Amino acid sequence: MNTVIFFLAGLFFSFFGGAITIVFWIPRLVNKQKLKDLLGPKYPLIHVVYIANGPLLLFFGLFLVFRFH
Repeated sequence: MNTVIFFLAGLFFSFFGGAITIVFWIPRLVNKQKLKDLLGPKYPLIHVVYIANGPLLLFFGLFLVFRFH
Protein backbone atom coordinates (compact mmCIF):
# COMPACT_ATOMS: atom_id res chain seq x y z
CA MET A 1 0.00 0.00 0.00
CA ASN A 2 2.82 2.44 0.82
CA THR A 3 4.48 1.88 -2.52
CA VAL A 4 1.29 2.92 -4.32
CA ILE A 5 1.13 6.13 -2.28
CA PHE A 6 4.77 6.94 -3.00
CA PHE A 7 4.30 6.16 -6.68
CA LEU A 8 1.24 8.42 -6.95
CA ALA A 9 3.01 11.17 -5.01
CA GLY A 10 5.92 10.84 -7.43
CA LEU A 11 3.59 11.21 -10.40
CA PHE A 12 2.01 14.29 -8.85
CA PHE A 13 5.39 15.87 -8.04
CA SER A 14 6.71 15.10 -11.52
CA PHE A 15 3.69 16.63 -13.20
CA PHE A 16 3.69 19.72 -10.97
CA GLY A 17 7.46 20.27 -11.24
CA GLY A 18 7.38 19.79 -15.01
CA ALA A 19 4.49 22.22 -15.39
CA ILE A 20 6.28 24.90 -13.36
CA THR A 21 9.46 24.39 -15.37
CA ILE A 22 7.60 24.76 -18.66
CA VAL A 23 5.60 27.78 -17.51
CA PHE A 24 8.72 29.56 -16.27
CA TRP A 25 10.63 29.11 -19.52
CA ILE A 26 7.85 30.06 -21.97
CA PRO A 27 8.35 33.82 -22.33
CA ARG A 28 4.73 34.82 -22.86
CA LEU A 29 3.34 32.97 -19.85
CA VAL A 30 5.51 34.68 -17.25
CA ASN A 31 6.31 38.34 -17.78
CA LYS A 32 9.78 38.52 -16.24
CA GLN A 33 10.08 42.28 -16.73
CA LYS A 34 6.89 42.83 -14.74
CA LEU A 35 8.24 40.54 -12.03
CA LYS A 36 11.47 42.57 -11.93
CA ASP A 37 9.48 45.77 -11.53
CA LEU A 38 7.23 44.25 -8.88
CA LEU A 39 9.93 42.59 -6.76
CA GLY A 40 12.69 45.14 -7.23
CA PRO A 41 15.90 44.11 -5.46
CA LYS A 42 14.31 40.85 -4.30
CA TYR A 43 14.02 39.58 -7.89
CA PRO A 44 16.86 36.99 -7.57
CA LEU A 45 14.69 35.28 -4.96
CA ILE A 46 12.36 34.19 -7.78
CA HIS A 47 15.09 31.85 -9.05
CA VAL A 48 15.35 30.14 -5.65
CA VAL A 49 11.58 29.63 -5.62
CA TYR A 50 11.66 28.40 -9.22
CA ILE A 51 14.44 25.88 -8.58
CA ALA A 52 12.73 24.56 -5.44
CA ASN A 53 9.36 24.17 -7.18
CA GLY A 54 10.44 23.33 -10.72
CA PRO A 55 13.44 21.12 -11.46
CA LEU A 56 13.96 19.88 -7.90
CA LEU A 57 10.34 18.82 -7.56
CA LEU A 58 10.49 17.18 -10.99
CA PHE A 59 13.67 15.32 -10.04
CA PHE A 60 12.23 14.20 -6.69
CA GLY A 61 9.01 13.05 -8.37
CA LEU A 62 10.87 11.05 -11.00
CA PHE A 63 13.02 9.51 -8.28
CA LEU A 64 9.88 8.35 -6.44
CA VAL A 65 8.28 7.02 -9.62
CA PHE A 66 11.30 4.97 -10.62
CA ARG A 67 12.04 3.85 -7.07
CA PHE A 68 8.54 2.59 -6.30
CA HIS A 69 7.43 1.37 -9.70
